[in-house]
Amino acid sequence: MYGFYGRILRVDLTGRTFAVENLSADIYEEYLGGKGLGTYLLLREVQPGTDPLSPDNRLIFTTGPATGTVLPGNSRYGVFSKSPLTGLYAESYAGGRVAPAMRRTGYDAVIVEGASAVPVYVEISDRGVRFHDASHLWGRDTYATEDAVLAEVGRKGAQAVVIGPAGENLVRFACLENNYWRSAGRTGMGAVMGSKKLKALVFHGESSCAVADTDLLQEVARRLRVKGKDNPGVKAYQTYGTTVMVGTMNRAAAFPARYWTAASDPQWENISGDTLLQRFEVKPRACPNCFMSCGKLTTVREGKFAGLQVEGPEYETLYAFGGLCGINNLEYILHLNDLCDRLGMDTITAGNLVGLMMEAGERGRVKGYPRYGDGEGAARLLADMAYGRGPGEPLARGIKHVAREMDLADLAIHVKGLEPPGYDPRVLKGMGLAYATSPRGACHLRATFYKPELSGMIDPSTTDGKAALFIEFENRLTVFNTMIFCVFFRDLIQWEDLVDAVRGTTGREYTREELARLAGRIVTATRLFNVREGATRADDMLPSRFFNEPVNDGQNAITRQELDIMLDDYYRLRGWDQNGLP
Repeated sequence: MYGFYGRILRVDLTGRTFAVENLSADIYEEYLGGKGLGTYLLLREVQPGTDPLSPDNRLIFTTGPATGTVLPGNSRYGVFSKSPLTGLYAESYAGGRVAPAMRRTGYDAVIVEGASAVPVYVEISDRGVRFHDASHLWGRDTYATEDAVLAEVGRKGAQAVVIGPAGENLVRFACLENNYWRSAGRTGMGAVMGSKKLKALVFHGESSCAVADTDLLQEVARRLRVKGKDNPGVKAYQTYGTTVMVGTMNRAAAFPARYWTAASDPQWENISGDTLLQRFEVKPRACPNCFMSCGKLTTVREGKFAGLQVEGPEYETLYAFGGLCGINNLEYILHLNDLCDRLGMDTITAGNLVGLMMEAGERGRVKGYPRYGDGEGAARLLADMAYGRGPGEPLARGIKHVAREMDLADLAIHVKGLEPPGYDPRVLKGMGLAYATSPRGACHLRATFYKPELSGMIDPSTTDGKAALFIEFENRLTVFNTMIFCVFFRDLIQWEDLVDAVRGTTGREYTREELARLAGRIVTATRLFNVREGATRADDMLPSRFFNEPVNDGQNAITRQELDIMLDDYYRLRGWDQNGLP
């Protein structure tokens, strides 16, 4: 089958050995690459009940058949594991320049297993695997680590994936970082690396993977560029990046504020994309072979943080620290963004935890934590989280631990142990279905269902037709994550484009219906992983506050009955029983 090498690499950190394994064509035909291959390998490799921080857990990196081709939006890698944050299925993706380098090593996936006795970093290339001592890097932040390992390897075109102190200290929401500011952010992949004493992975090589039809791929690439030329969404990304969503979500009254007690922020313009462009030096940045240029390299011009440079902030960081924590100051949000990147922590979870403690303090439930709007206090708390000390120690273990041990279960907002992104499901009810059914916990990226709800494609205030349209979006974006395409191309890469992209890379002539069935198999496989770990329909539930606390002066709410209606429809259309069992 074109588009694949047909082999994967297994790296054993315990014995410092590696082996190359071949995979049959049937596996690629059933699952393709990326998310499909990663999920297949995760089910095969990780036994039920495995401790996520034990040597028996796996860390699986994948690329897809689109990676390294002429197709735009292909510069993303996927990473899969059992989450130390939720105890369930874990997936995360990151852009930047790593995916093409990973692809050039000559493998469709890399499985990391075992654990080193001492800190190590691993160099992977088409010539083999080298294990390097990382004792001198342990304790360094992500920027310094990336610089050091790339200098030590000294290979042109090499790229690195690293962890910071949060990963070393097994913070349950530690993330992977590459190219300084690109993050495989959610579900705690950095803690898995830290548990294995793995400080970094470096990828380089000269291998190339044959595709089936280069002319067809050129035509698809041309078609996408024509579509994107005057597309309003593309223009918005090129101008603002994801910061455009601050205004969009506040105007829709679906912007979570003051730790989910409100759905808009009266001071939102202070943290908007327009304010960012007016007050800071902002330069567009793009992943390789991408015309979106959604990355915004932002430099603070003056004041306390003058000279600070961050690629961002992304919408989710603005929502988490600006909305939930009431920090209406872009300089401080950029500072907090930089801290999370250097320390190696997910900004969505970190911001939610800080916001939770702010709200708990407001209600007199805790003492010694920062209050709303306190950027300095938030920065200190982030450092305490990363090092597992003082007031940050319980937070470093994740929101389920905080809810239980600090008696805050009635306040804590999460699904399966993962906090939601910045789209309030009391206003956008389809996002309630998205959060409830996502295998990794509350997640917007498996279907980006806020898009059809905000655009008027479907009424956001009802449950009618939600499950069917949600599955349509989830299936298409599941195929995105097998290829792997950036989800920001969702408006440009429609089913007909996916069919041609898959045929041009793999040579396999899937129909749209066959690709949808393939996506359904992958979604069901993620469900089976969670069922093995004891997950049930009861876990597909929203926090009680979403049912009991309406927003926007009582105008917007979601009920348990509405969620149950959507769940029943979703399970039925997926071919599962009414308990959510495949």
